[in-house]
Formats: sequence, C-alpha cells, structure tokens
Amino acid sequence: MTSNTRVVVIGAGLAGVTLARLLAELGRPALLVGEERHAPYNRVLLAEVLAGRYAPEVITLPPPAGLLCARVTGIDRAARTVACADGMSIAYDTLVLATGSNPVLPPLRGLFTPDRRLPEGVHAFRTLDDCLGLAGAVRPGTRAVVIGGGLLGVSAARALAVRGAQVVLAQQGERLMERQLDPDASGLVLRHLTGLGVEVHTECRVRDVRCAAGAVRSVELADGYALDADLVVLACGVRPRTALAEQAGLAVRQGVLVDDELRTSDPHVHAVGDCAQHDGTVYGLAAPALEQAGTLAELLAGDTGARYRGTRSLTRLTLTGPGSPLAPFDLAAFGETEARPGDDVVRIADATRGTYRKVVVRDDRLVGGVLVGELGTVGALARAWEGAEPLPGDTPLLHLLTNDGGS
Repeated sequence: MTSNTRVVVIGAGLAGVTLARLLAELGRPALLVGEERHAPYNRVLLAEVLAGRYAPEVITLPPPAGLLCARVTGIDRAARTVACADGMSIAYDTLVLATGSNPVLPPLRGLFTPDRRLPEGVHAFRTLDDCLGLAGAVRPGTRAVVIGGGLLGVSAARALAVRGAQVVLAQQGERLMERQLDPDASGLVLRHLTGLGVEVHTECRVRDVRCAAGAVRSVELADGYALDADLVVLACGVRPRTALAEQAGLAVRQGVLVDDELRTSDPHVHAVGDCAQHDGTVYGLAAPALEQAGTLAELLAGDTGARYRGTRSLTRLTLTGPGSPLAPFDLAAFGETEARPGDDVVRIADATRGTYRKVVVRDDRLVGGVLVGELGTVGALARAWEGAEPLPGDTPLLHLLTNDGGS
C-alpha cells in the first residue's frame, strides 16, 4: 500500500463511511474495509425500507473511493497489519475500529437450531439483509411477534403493521421506549401503535420460542400464554462489537475504551461509533458517531488541537408509512425527560390531537424535554439544551414550548 492510504478503517457503517469521506476531503485518503455484501447504507432508515416507504437503494451512502469488501479476522499490533478471512493481509500506520454493534439475542429456549442458527421465521433486525429477509417474508395477515419495546422494536412493529401483518409487541418493561420517554409520551406511542392494529403487551417476559420442522410456530410468555407466530423479530437492543479489539489485547469494558482523541490503549489504533466507549459512555446513536468521525478526521489530517468531548444527542422518530390510517406521528426526546425534586416542569398536552410537549428545567438550565406530534420548537429547544447555558431570566418557561419559542 502507498503511504497515503495507510489509514485503514474497519467497518463500513455510518461512522466508518463518514470518516473515510472526510479524510478524503482533507487530503488523507483511507482504505475502508467492510464485510457486508451491500454498498454502505444508513442503518437508521432500515425500518423505512421494511415499511415500504423507501427502496433499499434510497438509503445507500455515497461510497468512498477506497472501499474493500472483506471480513477482518485479526489484528497484529506488532506488525501493524490486519488479517482477512480470504488470506489477505493489510498493512496500516493508523487503524480505526468502526465495527459497530451486534444485536442482542435474548436467552430464550428454542431460539437456536442445533447448528446455532436462528430458526426459519426468526429474525434479528440490524442489517440490510435482516431487513430484506423480513420484507420478503411478511404478507398481509402474517402473524408477527416483535420482542422488545424500545426504539427499534417500536419501529419494527409499526413497519410490519403498515405492511398488513398482525403484530404483537412484547415488552419486558412497564412501558414503550422507557429509556427515552416519560410515561405520558410513551402512552401516546402506545396509542399510535394500537391505532395501527398492533397488540402491545408490557411487563411481560418471553420465555420460549416454539418451532416445528425448523420453523417458528409460537412464542410462549413467562405466564404460559402462547402467541401464535409466523415471524418473530428480535429487537432487544445492541451490544458493541468488540471481539477484534479484545483479541488484539486492547482495553475493553462495555466498548473499546478511547480518550478525547478517540485513541485506544494502542496509540496507533482509534475507535469510533457504536463500538467505542468514551468517558464511560457507549452511545449507540448516529449523532455521536458522526461527531466522533468528524473529530478523528481532523486529528488524522493534522489538526492536533481537535478533541472529542462527548455528545448531547437527541432521539427523533417518525412513525409514518404508506397505508397508515393515522396522520404521521413524530416524536423527539433529549436529556432527562423525568424530573427530579425541585425541577421546574412545563407540559402542554392535547389529547384530541394526540400532541404532547414537556421541558424539564434545573437551576435555570434546560436539562431535557420530550415532544410528540408537533415538533415546531424542537430545534430551538435542542440548541438551548446542547449549549447548557442559563435560560434568559425574562423568558417564561411556557414560551419554550410555543411554536415561536426561541425563534
């Protein structure tokens, strides 16, 4: 390899592709190594492909010039090479791990076949192949069980319902999207899914996947109740993909440990995106991955002052799709949506229109908020939250939630 391609990035997801593109723009081209057979794509939009709103090619990311399809099997830090499954060895001066995350597969009886494969009809929902497999299997009337009521599970349930499936969503927690939303906002998400025909079970634990002739037939809950199923979607969260880093002897806790220069315990190896753990946090979201890629690109291009200080990111979800009997359903959440004692809270709710807005203020600073149905103020609110500056003393809290608030 020539000297100007000795930056090697493992992982062609959003973080890796963005880093490679930015490096090329800054005159420091990199070799991007990805193992999926598809061109790089925006994983955030997979639910829209499943719903039929977008064709797969719509979510494709512009591929960088140096893109190699190969599966990396090992890292030799002493020789500064990476080994690929096809026998190829790639030298690097600087290596970047952008290996992303794997879906969490819950410890359910009957989940795997004797050769450790998922039975026919049981799908994870993490890759474009997962998405295409689901899209090819769902038909009007298909009985589908989605396990997990977080952001991914809600998105998958909505997408399958839009395609005409009979969907049951099983959530172990007491409400939907409990990591992002307060109870009122979660209730509106429940109302939306119910309006699409989704049957939602909260505070229930799935115990067993029942199969016959190698294909799923039902899902059994801990209380013994059985849900008939032609399809099962596993949406139980993700786990940082750290096996390569661990095998290479890099420091790993929940994710690959990195400092403010996104540098691992080896100064020649960096990590960004879902696999990286910075200052105790693994984000697993698009916004931090993009910010990390931008900072690292500046560093590798020679800006020695660039540093990553963490990301205050906003969760946004749009529940729409062809054939939906309801109007588009938008929500956004950021920071702490549950108040502590002494916090100031302002809510505006309209049950008829299904809209809800709430902000939490602590010590004259906006610390969190959630908006459902009407997002006209989300930009101004997010800027106030991200800046962490004291709110103007003459600004009534109610003004933060009006459509002209902060504009």
